[in-house]
Amino acid sequence: MTNTPLSALVPLNFSSRSSLKDRAIQSLGPLFWTLVFTLPLGAQTAHISNEAGSGVAGLLMYQGPERETQLMKEAKKEGGLTLYTSQSPKDTSALVEAFQKKYDLKVTVWRASGEKVIQRAVTEAHAHRFTPDVFESDAVVLESLYREKLLQEFYSPAFKDLPAHAFQKGHFYVADRFNFFTMVFNTNLVKPEEAPKTYQDLLNPRWSGKLGLEAADSDWFAAMVKSMGEAEGLAYFRRLKENKPQLRKGHTLMAELVAAGEIPIAVALYNHAAERLVKSGAPIEWRALQPTMGRAGAIGVASNLTHPNAALLFVDFTLSKEGQEIIKSRQRVPASNAVPSPLSNFPYKLIDPSVALDEYKKWDKIWNDLFVLSPQR
Repeated sequence: MTNTPLSALVPLNFSSRSSLKDRAIQSLGPLFWTLVFTLPLGAQTAHISNEAGSGVAGLLMYQGPERETQLMKEAKKEGGLTLYTSQSPKDTSALVEAFQKKYDLKVTVWRASGEKVIQRAVTEAHAHRFTPDVFESDAVVLESLYREKLLQEFYSPAFKDLPAHAFQKGHFYVADRFNFFTMVFNTNLVKPEEAPKTYQDLLNPRWSGKLGLEAADSDWFAAMVKSMGEAEGLAYFRRLKENKPQLRKGHTLMAELVAAGEIPIAVALYNHAAERLVKSGAPIEWRALQPTMGRAGAIGVASNLTHPNAALLFVDFTLSKEGQEIIKSRQRVPASNAVPSPLSNFPYKLIDPSVALDEYKKWDKIWNDLFVLSPQR
């Protein structure tokens, strides 16, 4: 399938759906210029070059000996890096603080929604201002940045520990964490032995008015429909609508509402959000109904970065066993096979960010017409 330019698309699942299309189209025009490296190729890259070439491109693909030692030496001269991210502040801080302590390098963090990360990066690129060195956000955000030529290929020794599906766009961006859609229920309101065990079980009339859906999950909806076969999948969701699911915006809010007993069952909720509440003693449980869909969180290196050595060190650290253990400690799901997690110990499929962008308009309209805009009777 041909990749559609981002300017012709609306980024999936970012913020308020009522004005998302207008805001995105107004702010995400095509880039009509060529991205050219403006970083002086001096002492900071002179020590690292190989068959991939010299300069920044050679540095980013370097696989030779003493990689970390050389990167550390040159990163000291750079002084630090800038990270653009949409990850939660606490999750970001855990990684950043550990990295700064280990390497004595400053990480300047700019955090916003995925939509705003794209907007700012594109706007700055138009003005030939190249502030970010590293991006970390949902894979659909990284795919958008890739299409705007704001990412470049890189190598990390941690690649050997990543599953094949972590590389959804070669080495321009790779998964560093996963978010899995699971059913979550309040154990005070739904006995575990009586809780749905399959998606078909959710159609039982006994659950009418007791189900919850996240209002922005049209990409999950699309992936589920396709997995069932489009005709059968659409028929399934029309039947699910008959059980009058409540819609709420935000997975964290939905998890809290289930824990509080306001919604007995959430049909598709991130299991890491539920697990955090389980650890705090909340009366909830999650189940990975099949098929289980997931979104990847991903990391990538900016095209015109100004701190390449520090950027690579940060990416290596995030993808390393040490960094992935930090992600796991935050009740997140690490992408690395070197750090097993009970939050990913089941069969799953990842939502393809390219397809999510290319087919956004189709599936978002169907989803909204079916659940968001149509009143529940």
